[in-house]
Amino acid sequence: MGAGEGVGEGSGKGRLCPGLIWSFCWLVVLIVIGWPLAFFIAWLYILLLPFSACIDPVKNVCESILKVVQLPYTCAEGISDMKPLCK
Repeated sequence: MGAGEGVGEGSGKGRLCPGLIWSFCWLVVLIVIGWPLAFFIAWLYILLLPFSACIDPVKNVCESILKVVQLPYTCAEGISDMKPLCK
């Protein structure tokens, strides 16, 4: 056996299939949870954002709400990177 033979992961089509399945799962999460939740919570973020300039506890709440509003972006990253849902 030569140097480097049999070492590492293959780059065949078998590695693509699980990624496509994870991308489909991310797409379902995006449509079922991501967009509806972000649309619902965005109004609260917009409402509280001006008050976060003068009230410090509201700033922490706005940062938490922003993460929820950015959930569609997280789902889109998962789709494009073909990442597993939980890791």
